[in-house]
Amino acid sequence: MYLEIVSPEATLFSSEVDSVVVPGINGEFQMLKDHAPIVSLLTEGTVQIHTHTQSHLVFDELHAEVIPHNDDDKVLTVKINSGTIEMKDNKVIVLAD
Repeated sequence: MYLEIVSPEATLFSSEVDSVVVPGINGEFQMLKDHAPIVSLLTEGTVQIHTHTQSHLVFDELHAEVIPHNDDDKVLTVKINSGTIEMKDNKVIVLAD
């Protein structure tokens, strides 16, 4: 599935991913390929981006707010204050604040 994380200042992340874990207002939840369409509010927390491999991502090209996880190079994290998420047709868009 394709994930795009956008802030008012810039596009923070845009790539194919295996899954994404987000801080929903009722708790953390994960979306995988072929997830049902959803629109939800997000709260302060960390977005976890799970990729199959990091070989297609060059760390130098990542936005400064996207940080590789210390324990697993296939996981990237982005801290957000709030936001909105939409998933439809295997495309996830996170509007992050």
